[in-house]
Amino acid sequence: MAQLVDDSIRNYTTKLASGAPAPGGGSAAAYTGAIGVSLTCMVGSLTEGRAKYAEYADFITGLLEQAHKTLNEFLVLVDEDVVVFNAMSAAYKMPKESAAEKALRTEAIQAALKDCTITPFKIMELCVRSLRLTAEAIGKTNVNVVSDLGVAALCLKAAVQGAWLNILINLNSLRDAGFAAEYREKGEGVLNEAMEAADDIYESVRRQLCS
Repeated sequence: MAQLVDDSIRNYTTKLASGAPAPGGGSAAAYTGAIGVSLTCMVGSLTEGRAKYAEYADFITGLLEQAHKTLNEFLVLVDEDVVVFNAMSAAYKMPKESAAEKALRTEAIQAALKDCTITPFKIMELCVRSLRLTAEAIGKTNVNVVSDLGVAALCLKAAVQGAWLNILINLNSLRDAGFAAEYREKGEGVLNEAMEAADDIYESVRRQLCS
């Protein structure tokens, strides 16, 4: 099967709009995060080499390296989310006639639910990393495209919230209370950091544009 990240935007959104359950919200969250960090990368690219920002040349080099790395990680997760979801769907379709079959099916479902929790958590972590980069870019990058940093923050905010919802829906079905509690706590911490960072970036950009 061809990777979703190699598809056109039109084909990808057509698949999202279809009756197929995957790609779904998790994949879309990763895609939205990729768009967000791409905008941060764009702002860096439009700053690189400009004499006006020469004092931030080393910062811009590092920004671009980290942004490109994070973008590639988001793109991997666009497809990874579909892979883990399909594995969970396959687990639910396993036979359940005998006690042994029921036990194997339950074990497979619970393992798949954990994978379907871990993948969106990776998306959340990438969103935080991207938001930190975006926040650092304010005041050190081309002021003519500062609005794009605000849009980047909004995309990353939506991505982290979307990933969090995908975690929550899986936590509700997990029997491993320790695992569920761990990811609920970690997820809430990452979510809070991301939301605060995204709102701060948006407000900073808005103030600049309104002054």
